[in-house]
Amino acid sequence: MTAEQAQSDTTSSRPQMVTTNTGRILRVAPEDAAARAAAAAAANVAPAHVDPARRADVLFRKRRPEGQEVSVWWMVGAFVVSSGVVIALLSWVPYNA
Repeated sequence: MTAEQAQSDTTSSRPQMVTTNTGRILRVAPEDAAARAAAAAAANVAPAHVDPARRADVLFRKRRPEGQEVSVWWMVGAFVVSSGVVIALLSWVPYNA
């Protein structure tokens, strides 16, 4: 192996310096760049139909079939009960707050 071949081998495996939009400087190895490009290509494939109510970042929303929705009266009852609990707890506060 000659000196030129050894030098070209070391320069090809040297990490690249990449600056992000925020000014952060990242060191990216060529293997990481290839893996990142493959992952980005795989991530761009979107499913045919995605229900927005079932996304991973939506915590408490769930779309139910017709006729399976929760009755509004459950929410009214929960409000009345929670209000009663708050009033009962406030009655224990001294000086009638």
